[in-house]
Amino acid sequence: MNLPNYFLADLPPAAEISPAMIVAAGDTLKRNREKYLRSRTTGDLVNSLCEVAAEWLRPENKFRRLALKFGPEQTGFSPAILEKGLDAFFHRFTPENFEALLAQDLGDSITMAEPYRPAPNASRLTPHYWHGPEFLVHIAAGNIPNPALMSLTLGLLTRSAQFMKCATGAAFLPRLFAHSLYELDPKLGACLELAEWRGGQADLETALFAKADCVTATGSDETLLAIRARLPVATRFLGYGQRVSFGFVAREVLCEETIAEIVSRAADDVMAWDQNGCLSPHVFYVEERGAVESDQFAARLAAELAQRETTEPRGKISIEEAATIASRRAMYETLAAHRGDVKIWASENSTAWTVVFEHEARFRFSPLNRFIFVKPVADVAAVRPGIDDLRGKVSTVGMAAPPEKLRELARRFACWGATRICPLGQMQNPPLTWRHDGRPALGDIVLWTDVEA
Repeated sequence: MNLPNYFLADLPPAAEISPAMIVAAGDTLKRNREKYLRSRTTGDLVNSLCEVAAEWLRPENKFRRLALKFGPEQTGFSPAILEKGLDAFFHRFTPENFEALLAQDLGDSITMAEPYRPAPNASRLTPHYWHGPEFLVHIAAGNIPNPALMSLTLGLLTRSAQFMKCATGAAFLPRLFAHSLYELDPKLGACLELAEWRGGQADLETALFAKADCVTATGSDETLLAIRARLPVATRFLGYGQRVSFGFVAREVLCEETIAEIVSRAADDVMAWDQNGCLSPHVFYVEERGAVESDQFAARLAAELAQRETTEPRGKISIEEAATIASRRAMYETLAAHRGDVKIWASENSTAWTVVFEHEARFRFSPLNRFIFVKPVADVAAVRPGIDDLRGKVSTVGMAAPPEKLRELARRFACWGATRICPLGQMQNPPLTWRHDGRPALGDIVLWTDVEA
């Protein structure tokens, strides 16, 4: 795959990156921001982002074709999963969705690049302004690509020069996205830098952090603590740590008329990005006393995953990941052989998918890669003891429930600390307005100037 050497991530694998190169890149990015980005209007930036997304959605687009051709080897995801995940991501890029995001996070405030025009019913006589960081650094995780692509998108909206340090072996899709921006609008592309280096090279990160006004990072809680400890005092830090997600299925939808759709949606959530994101479910809690019993829900989910494996196969995983799945399977196969309240369904001759049914309500961490727990519960109140240890760690709850019951269920899960409630089948497909970890994704990055009358 031949791409122009626009970014440090385009250098050959054997090339060495030095602190001096990081410093020079930061200085160049800041100059380019002043010349090409700072004065751009919000509408102009939104139009460019929507145009890039529209290109990615075209089957003949060269960056899409590169992603699907080389992506399986580079990312570990199958072509079908890559195609579905990228389509879902770029379909969100519409003027209406960006308008909703800007209105939600920034209200009627403006950037200094745009003239102030009071809203018809504005309650104040003077505006308040926002501005993004001059130099924004992202430390990206490598499990799935969407967070990295979204970080670059938000940084462009804030008119920040951006440097993204990609996780080892995970620069492929962010690189393609950055190149697609560069091809559409070279001046925008000139305000981005991407690089990849092995962990533990403190000299590179020290040089990078010294330039940054704001650093965002996605990763384990331990990783975030280590990054925060190394930042200059004046540098703002936005960390997104380890979170878990689960699903809840109400008994009212467990009937023959709706069960096929509910199971299909549950399978969508397990299969999206092969269950590797923080929005992917580890467990489905299923209310008992439905017309279709909870163990039958598990059996049908297993059948659905088996069928989908033929059209949307799981990608390659490491030997260590496969060994972990095999070990967990062996444990539950032994339990199932001696206890009637435990059942297991699994793919033959592979670790492609696994469904474990058990009555223990305590939350179980899945080894992921399409390994899902199904746990019957008497009602929503029975879920709480199982998730009490996760307070502050729950990202998304995927729900399947009738409208008249959904509001109360959502209220309960919100009180227990979940930061997002969504329909089953949409867990890994949050809207553009999603508040990551309960915080405004765009509003967190910017700083404000209030002008008082």
